[in-house]
Amino acid sequence: QAQLVESGGGLVQAGGSLRLSCAASERTRSSYGMGWFRQAPGKEREFVAAISWSGGSTYYADSVKGRFTISRDHAKNTMYLQMNNLQPADTAVYCCAADSKYYYDDYVPHSTDFGSWGQGTQVTVSS
Repeated sequence: QAQLVESGGGLVQAGGSLRLSCAASERTRSSYGMGWFRQAPGKEREFVAAISWSGGSTYYADSVKGRFTISRDHAKNTMYLQMNNLQPADTAVYCCAADSKYYYDDYVPHSTDFGSWGQGTQVTVSS
């Protein structure tokens, strides 16, 4: 399993932007589809976005569609989440996740496919 380390969280005002990074410690081939989840205090973990091995297919939660962009760089073994127009409701701990199973290049993993998880990075949006 890949070991995943997130970075890029912080405190930002409403309307601001942040870019999260998720670095995989092993070769990318142990992290095929990847994704981002978040968990706010007192709430269950929720899916944010996912990306295929190829990077050509993505999927977003309705709550972030049009504001967040997921991407990946195989040369750097890193996945990103560009978050624009952040709102207080986006405040949460953001975790990245990886699926170690390969289906096909453009397969976007479902929430239940992920087997490796990072520790998370805090994102706080002030009003």
